[in-house]
Amino acid sequence: MKKIRTIIRLKEVNKLSLGLISNVVKVSKSTVSEYIVKYGGSGLTLEDLDNLSDREIYSVLYPQEKESDNRSYKKPPDFSIIHRELKKRHVTRQLLWEEYRQVNPDGYAYSQFCQSYKDWSKPLNISMRQNHKAGEKMFVDYSGLKGEITNSKTGEVEGVEIFVASLGASGYTYAEACRNQKKQSYINSHNHAFQYFGGVPEMIIPDNLKSAVIKADWYDPDLNETYQDMAEHYGTVILPARPYRPKDKGKVELAVKLVQRWILARLRHHTFFSIEELNDQILFLLDLLNDKKIRKLGKSRRELFEELDRPALKPLPASPYVLREFKRCRVNIDYHIELEKAYYSVPYQLVGKEMDVRFEATTVEIFHQHKRVAIHNRIYQPGGSSTKKEHMASSHRAYAEWTPSRMITWGASIGNNTANLFEEIMESKQHPEMGFRTCLGIMNCAKHYQDKQAIELTSQKMIELKSYRVKHFKSILQNKTYLVMKKETVNIFPQDHSNLRGANYYK
Repeated sequence: MKKIRTIIRLKEVNKLSLGLISNVVKVSKSTVSEYIVKYGGSGLTLEDLDNLSDREIYSVLYPQEKESDNRSYKKPPDFSIIHRELKKRHVTRQLLWEEYRQVNPDGYAYSQFCQSYKDWSKPLNISMRQNHKAGEKMFVDYSGLKGEITNSKTGEVEGVEIFVASLGASGYTYAEACRNQKKQSYINSHNHAFQYFGGVPEMIIPDNLKSAVIKADWYDPDLNETYQDMAEHYGTVILPARPYRPKDKGKVELAVKLVQRWILARLRHHTFFSIEELNDQILFLLDLLNDKKIRKLGKSRRELFEELDRPALKPLPASPYVLREFKRCRVNIDYHIELEKAYYSVPYQLVGKEMDVRFEATTVEIFHQHKRVAIHNRIYQPGGSSTKKEHMASSHRAYAEWTPSRMITWGASIGNNTANLFEEIMESKQHPEMGFRTCLGIMNCAKHYQDKQAIELTSQKMIELKSYRVKHFKSILQNKTYLVMKKETVNIFPQDHSNLRGANYYK
């Protein structure tokens, strides 16, 4: 019909010849002549071309033909339904077209069906046009616009982060306020999002913040080990958005914008004295946001969620993820690793080996080559230690390279005071081998000094102070405090005198 209108105007208004019109419109001269003849006999005017619809003009030009005989007036599919159905797993355009043709045998051909859907979807927001499958992706990010918490005592206003998560197929959105973007807050927000959605998607699409990605890369990003551990707990995978490619996370960008406009903007005049108060209001407004109708689709995000994402989400595990940290540690000569200023034993055969350590609030697990070799209760006291008897070298004569006697012998090569210090260090420990680390530290410190007398005096001072820390040895040696003599206590009053009543007097 667009070409018919153009042909008529070129003839009636521009007075072009049939041949010239044929070249301009790319239609044969005979077809142009047919349209001009039909128009001349129809009684239509140029004003009618502007006011009447395509359907009405066609019925006047070709009154003898049925609408269904022309592909321009075949019954089109409901593309809002097509758009929703395409989000379901394994549903393709070919399948939907076949189902459409079963109900409308004279309907669109497949190519026209696909092109018409493409034209229909153009007005949709770019992030909504992406064909996200139901239950497949959860996009997460932080809002650039922060919430505010007021200190009730000082009146000081603190900015807090706003975490946003959105499901790909339905756009169903979760948001909450949190103190910062650090790992603990980031993991907790994920736990809360999974609880809100009532299930787990196949993959999580985060931005490249440090709590998620240690090193961003287009092809092989390095994930934070704790974040990866959380994903394994929930049975999902992490696929970070490509750096500098905002279209990869268009869904959450839209969700962030909606949270800013529909929630944070409405709370700008409110004063909150705790993060819990703020989150209560965010949750209330979040329900209103998810219940709002999407004009083009005719359904709310909640309705789309119930129809698409909820049935496709994987079930939640029995308990939420508990934050665990990861670290690599080398086993020292005393067959202990050092973690957060505390010491944990491993089998003595692993001395000098690197261990993978996984620890949480109550437990420390130690792995060697992906096999767990030790588990301990977490110790928070600096300098504290946890030693398992089965790890001890004393029960195994194969451990002959380092022994208490060898340590004392080395100390004796400096002098008696150093030998005595080493002996006292090992006697102060629950097991002699636990003193090896301290003795080795003193040995390493002393080898940089040629003055054996200074080392001997330092060892003597350490024995007097009953101090067995390497840092104390280093401090005394460097500052030469071993030269400070111990002050003698002088009794001002005599201990025995006739005027002293004594304790018996008061009985």
